[in-house]
Amino acid sequence: MRSLTLLLRGWLALAGIALAVLSINGTALAGGQREEPLSNSVKALMQRSISDSAAPRLVFASAEEGTLWMTAMSQRLKSRMPDDRMREDFLRTVNYEAARAGLDPQLVLALIQVESAFKKYAVSSVGARGFMQVMPFWVKSIGNSEHNLFHMRLNLRYGCTILRHYLDIESGDLYRALGRYNGSLGQPQYPNLVVNAWKKNWTYQMPLRPVSASQ
Repeated sequence: MRSLTLLLRGWLALAGIALAVLSINGTALAGGQREEPLSNSVKALMQRSISDSAAPRLVFASAEEGTLWMTAMSQRLKSRMPDDRMREDFLRTVNYEAARAGLDPQLVLALIQVESAFKKYAVSSVGARGFMQVMPFWVKSIGNSEHNLFHMRLNLRYGCTILRHYLDIESGDLYRALGRYNGSLGQPQYPNLVVNAWKKNWTYQMPLRPVSASQ
């Protein structure tokens, strides 16, 4: 019995290492949200969020802060997304959609890294699609039949709205919300991968402003 327990522990440790290697190598580790009934009020709120057509823009206190953030994030993302125009559009949209949903844009970037490895047309084994690996049932539930989940902005809009929904129903518990997002609630591997990617690759602190002698 003791040897069986040790063997099981060893297998679990190896599984954890394998998951970490997948993430480090940039391989998508997509799961899939599970379809659950939504109350009419929640469904209406999510539908309104999805239908907003405002143009994406950087959400910062000043244009200077936005430029600094874009420069820092662009340098980190360049090897994964070499096209300058696409990368700028992507980062601008991530920043805007995360801000709309009350999320940290760096957290969203970490989630995308783990979910799809920044592959626009990624499809998981269970059918989750795009950068944020959104399950198609969400289109029927809170969107409309014309929505294409491979469209960059729509995918980011859906993904951020869904993560915000999970955070709300989990009372702000990030680990449980991430578990729901990946369809692995109660299992630590996926939330740990996202948080580790966030800390390792996407943390950002606004540079301090120089103080002039007159201040």
